[in-house]
Order: sequence, then C-alpha cells, then structure tokens
Amino acid sequence: MSKVVALSLFSGCGGLDIASHMAGVPVIFSLDFDKDSVETLKKNKLFNGAEIHCADVRDFPIQKYKEVLKKHNYKKFILLGGPPCQPFSKAGYWIGNKKRKIEKDPRNMVDEYIRIVRALKPDGFLFENVESLLHPTNKKVIEKLINSIKKLGYDFQVIKALALDYGVSQKRKRIFVIGSKHKFKEGEPKKTHADPSEAKLLGLKPHENVGKFIKKFNTKKYFEPEEVTTKGTYGKHLKLIPPGENYFALTTERGCKNPKFKGNTRFWSFLLKLSPDKPSWTIVAQPGPWVGPFHWNNRRLRVPEIAAIQTFPARYKFYGSRRSIQKQIGNAVPPLMGKAMIGFLKDNL
Repeated sequence: MSKVVALSLFSGCGGLDIASHMAGVPVIFSLDFDKDSVETLKKNKLFNGAEIHCADVRDFPIQKYKEVLKKHNYKKFILLGGPPCQPFSKAGYWIGNKKRKIEKDPRNMVDEYIRIVRALKPDGFLFENVESLLHPTNKKVIEKLINSIKKLGYDFQVIKALALDYGVSQKRKRIFVIGSKHKFKEGEPKKTHADPSEAKLLGLKPHENVGKFIKKFNTKKYFEPEEVTTKGTYGKHLKLIPPGENYFALTTERGCKNPKFKGNTRFWSFLLKLSPDKPSWTIVAQPGPWVGPFHWNNRRLRVPEIAAIQTFPARYKFYGSRRSIQKQIGNAVPPLMGKAMIGFLKDNL
C-alpha cells in the first residue's frame, strides 16, 4: 500500500510525474492530449505501474479517474497538473488586453482543472503555471482559481518559485498553487540553494552553474545536425558574442567599435549565449532560429543538454522529432523543482 499516490493531468513528457516519484508519491495515472508526449511516458519504465491515456482532459469521463483510484490501495491521493500556459505567457502582452480574451481562449484549461478537483475531492493538489499568471492582465483567472479553492474548503499556498533555489541550473520562474484539506503546518517548500553571495550565511548550497550539468555532452558522440549555426544568417555574429551575453554585446550602447545591431531592437534572448560558469536561462519550448540560449561553443544545445538543464534523469527516453522533443522538454517542470513542491504538499496532507 502507498500512503500517497498521484493522478497527473496535462502530464506532457513527465516533468511533474518524475518529480512525484522522486518525492515518494507514485503516479498511478497520467493524461495528455499530445501523442508524442504520451509515447515518451510509455517509453520509460518509471511509469510501468501507471495508466497512461492520450486524450483531451475535457473529454475524459470523471468516472474513469474514480475507477483508477479503486484499483489501488492507498491512504491519500493528490492531483497534479500544469494547464497550458500560452494564454498567460509574457509573449501575450504584445496583444492588447481587449483582444486577448483569456477566459475565452480554448487553451485556458484552468476551469477544467477546477472541475476535476471539485469532482474528485483529492486530499491535496498542485497547480503549476508561468509566473505571469499573476500579472494584472490575468487577474480574473487567478481570482477565479483561488475563490474556487476556498469554496471547496482547501487550505492553500501560492508559491513564487525560482528553479535555481532547488538545485536546477536554470533561471526559470514558476508559480505553484498548492492545496490541502488540512491546515498547512510549514511555511514554504525548503530551498536547497541560494545566490552565492548569501548561500553560506543561509546554510545552503550556491546556485549551480550550467557547465557542471552539460559538460559531458560536449563531445562528437552527441553531435546533432540541428546544432550547426555556421551556415545561418547570424552565425558569424554569434561567434563574436562573449559567453553569458546576447546581441547587445554587438551594439554601440555596449561600446562595440564595429556594431552589428542597435540596442533594444530585439528580444533579449536573441543570440543569447550560455556561460559555463553561470546558470542557464530558461529552456524554451519553441525557440526561433536565433533565439537562445546557445552553447558557449557557438552551436545550438543538444537534446541531452536541454534535458540535463531541466534535470531529467540521465537515461530518460524521449519520443518524436527533434522539434517535438524540444517542445516537450521546454514545456516541462524541472523534476528537481517539482520534487520540492510535491514533497512540501505530501508533508502537509
């Protein structure tokens, strides 16, 4: 018998699902509508004990969740899920508020998440999304979520989290809304790392540098045709940028004697290059052709590198095209980050 088990919605390629197992909460059910992501889950032995479904959460009957739960012997169960974040992303701010109509966006699955919590009444739940869900533009969505949680009688915490603080070498910000049927006895998930300037004082480890995570993949053995930048439009420019900087290094504003660009005319991630001695920037799901982060050796990152930066297990298998795998990994919650959140929920059930 497991003391606590988990049902996973919007599972993707398994970021939160891996995290749940790491926190000692086996996942007995996973659901996602993306076929490649579902095949990724099926390829990994970690999920051999789970029912894995490829379906739209809106079409999946509540009764089937209940049937899965009846098959298992457990004391408590939790619901995990990070509904699609595109409606709430910062990229959406380029669109006028009147045009965005977030509540009518078909990708807004927050209502679906609330519906399932209401129907299943789990002992606890974890809702994950982008930090910009807290932006005033998305006020109605987050207020509706919180009001629904209160009406259902859950105690809850809204946690702004930085992946770096949990051992992930990545400047990735997320919010977690964590709910329990019992009053929370602890303040927040325990951080393991901190900024190097204050880590020793706090009794924590300093934030991890990305070089440590991906150094072993910088050999010919891991070469990918998609990584090559020499024939591209900005390949020559990329070589001129120092590690840890972006296109701004080649502007007059930065004091470049032979400027190639004008400052503040591009997205900050344009030609963004990693430094092995610093943490990585966020790994994105659908980068443009010259959107970073790039490797300090003037190439695009390889699949095992982006997986390692996201803290996926070393032997984790992915299914699909190169583009599909990038999307799966970029959309995932870093397992180490998720482990801290789910462990916190487990301790407060």
